[in-house]
Amino acid sequence: MNSLTIRSLWKATLAALLVVISWHQAIATEDVPLKRFEFTQVQMGMDFKVTFYATDQAVANRAADEAYARIRELNACLSDYDPDSELSRLSKTAGSGRAISVSTDLWHVLAASQRLAAETAGAFDVTVGPMVRLWRRARRERELPTAERLAMARQAVGHRFIELDDVKRTATLTQPGMRLDLGGIAAGFAADEALAVLAEHGIGRALVDASGDIVAGDPPPDEPGWKIGIAPQGEAGRPSRYVWLANRAISTSGDAYQFVEIGGIRYSHIVDSQTGLGLTASRAVVVVAPKCMMADSLATALCVLGAGRGLALIEKRQDVAALFVERPGDNDESATDKHENWHTRISPDFDKLVPTLTGR
Repeated sequence: MNSLTIRSLWKATLAALLVVISWHQAIATEDVPLKRFEFTQVQMGMDFKVTFYATDQAVANRAADEAYARIRELNACLSDYDPDSELSRLSKTAGSGRAISVSTDLWHVLAASQRLAAETAGAFDVTVGPMVRLWRRARRERELPTAERLAMARQAVGHRFIELDDVKRTATLTQPGMRLDLGGIAAGFAADEALAVLAEHGIGRALVDASGDIVAGDPPPDEPGWKIGIAPQGEAGRPSRYVWLANRAISTSGDAYQFVEIGGIRYSHIVDSQTGLGLTASRAVVVVAPKCMMADSLATALCVLGAGRGLALIEKRQDVAALFVERPGDNDESATDKHENWHTRISPDFDKLVPTLTGR
């Protein structure tokens, strides 16, 4: 038997041995019982809750620590509150004519934001920062911004004022006074990234909840999904339905908790870039999508669009669904359900993407 034949036989034997070892390791891993772990930290100014199944506390702690470290990293990049964040530094270059190189994370979020802005004719617009700043002050002082202040802010708002260079990965803010605000998309992206970090640690049965922007991986053991309660407007905080969520995301947007009344009119915290004021139509929107960044940003956009235009937009997308709850008269009068003076409208694929629990 020549040396070549001996080497071939040795490689075949070694390969078979490795297969057997790998198979036994897989069986051993499957036999280890999984335990449920829950962690909560305040990140990005909100509660980030991470729930998952792992083999032991040490594994869980390492995975959770790295997931939260990733969220902190993204906050340092995407925050409009932190004057030293990458986003804030970019905003400071507005009107300078300079093309600024941006990180992979910021580029990813800006590119997605611009696509959605174009698709929604500006209903979703991350340049709304100057108006958001005015509206935050109005909510604190319970006094509407003056016409002059609104006019000044409006000059610096418009997604057309962001120029992205796909080749050089640069962003140019062409209008003086611009201030970017990623509040309608950053949390969803951070939730996606936290889930990805858990997956890198071999943790697939996981859920990340960024105060209502939720993304799920594989379901808990012996369950078809993660049990999620939906509590839109008119339900006094009680979930109107429970759904199973697995390997997709769900996000809710509306004025149920964040609103202000000025002059007898109820205004939402969500700013309409066309008016510079909070929305006055009372509605809640629930969006289901493959990723949380998409669900988060679409929920904000659909709140501005309303059920009529919003559902028309959703029907053009695959693997995305939405549920609207509105007061009669705020938008379209047709509805699939009516409860306590609220109308509910659901896109055709909603119950298919997140089946409703029976028996709750």
